[in-house]
Amino acid sequence: MNQISNSVVEVVAGVIYRHDGRILICLRPKHLDQGGLWEFPGGKREDGESRFDALTRELREELGIEIKRGTPLVRLRHCYPNKTVDLDVWEISVWDGHENGREGQLIRWVPRWDLERYKFPAANEPVIDLLTRGSPSRQDEYQPG
Repeated sequence: MNQISNSVVEVVAGVIYRHDGRILICLRPKHLDQGGLWEFPGGKREDGESRFDALTRELREELGIEIKRGTPLVRLRHCYPNKTVDLDVWEISVWDGHENGREGQLIRWVPRWDLERYKFPAANEPVIDLLTRGSPSRQDEYQPG
């Protein structure tokens, strides 16, 4: 009997806002899973890490920035044929450093109403919908330290 493993992968992502309201998106390298699609920067949570700590680490590694303030936006699950993604998305509006694609990825600042013009992984569709059509309900901000 052939069983397909559908493991749960915990992922954190940041919707990073610039002073003019544009949002940062990154193009996934072609050789990666979901390569060639745009994404909100972030990555997998490691064992023992809080979600905010995981996001802080991922944005430091990917973009060279340090989060100063974050607000939970939405948490959702999406089932792909080979895995389930537990996606925890945060809004980030205060950070230190100059953002750049430290892993060779293309980054782009886009207006929120243009997000639908870019192809994202399916798990991101509810996030895009929330950002372009809805007004997210603000949860408590989290500030490190």
